[in-house]
Amino acid sequence: MLLSACAGAPTDAADAEPASSGFPVDVTSCGHTSTLDAPPKAAITMNQGATEVALALGLEDRLAGTAYLDDAVAPRFAKAYDSVDVLAAEYPSHETVLAEEPDFVYGSYASAFEADAAGRQAELAELGVGTYLSPFGCPDAGDKAEVGFASVWDEVHAVATAFGVPERADEVEAEQQAVVDELAETAAGRGLDVFWYDSGDKTAYAGAGEGGPQVVLDAVGATNVFAGLDGGWAEVSWEQVVKADPDVIVLADASWSTAAEKRAHLRRDPVLRKLRAVREDRIVTVAYSESTPGVRLVDGAQKVSDQLRELAGS
Repeated sequence: MLLSACAGAPTDAADAEPASSGFPVDVTSCGHTSTLDAPPKAAITMNQGATEVALALGLEDRLAGTAYLDDAVAPRFAKAYDSVDVLAAEYPSHETVLAEEPDFVYGSYASAFEADAAGRQAELAELGVGTYLSPFGCPDAGDKAEVGFASVWDEVHAVATAFGVPERADEVEAEQQAVVDELAETAAGRGLDVFWYDSGDKTAYAGAGEGGPQVVLDAVGATNVFAGLDGGWAEVSWEQVVKADPDVIVLADASWSTAAEKRAHLRRDPVLRKLRAVREDRIVTVAYSESTPGVRLVDGAQKVSDQLRELAGS
């Protein structure tokens, strides 16, 4: 992810006019570069991660539309989110996107730029629409950013520079770094073996060693029982889970696989209900959007830490 030039910054607030000094800028990720002659004024965000980065930067007044949530936006973003038109529950069609006359499209996943969604990045470029794909969503594994708080902040800085508000990214990073530092000091997960249960019933889809769950567990000082598996997520057998017999189970709460459904499965299964974490109800929940790379990842770490401290005191 590269940025050439640095956009000028408004001295105040979200109400200030976008700066134009320092433009044009090039924004590059996943092998695609967009040259922006001015800060976007009619952008579209695709996927919750991209939307919440934009809202964290106070860019709701520059959004022509948004689409595709995994779960509810964070309460602190709710008012800003409600001020933006939702173009579709999932991906809007290419025609729907173009009807908004966007000057920039920002997506979290490569699927946002498929032909039946926003459209190919090269095609949008021909139409004069700038694009940016999160470095965590690159289709080529070799282009993907390593998941971590520093990489999340790199993306925030890239987007802020594209919109001419670099100082807002500085504020986001400083606030989140303070939280990460505090979590490291308290280390609520020290000494605990944790299984991060994302979804699945015949087998389990677990948080592995190279994704958001690993970053969260590292932040609270816990040990991920499947840290040795490649990728951010990995399919594991229930026999592997039983053998690990974790101290704590983290349940990802997503619309397609709720925490309540997974908790019920663990308690209903005659073998899984014998797991120590299930017997002792040592289970915590985290919104799916707080386990994926983005500005909510630090929220996930804070919530896991808080729940682990509650369990320690119970």
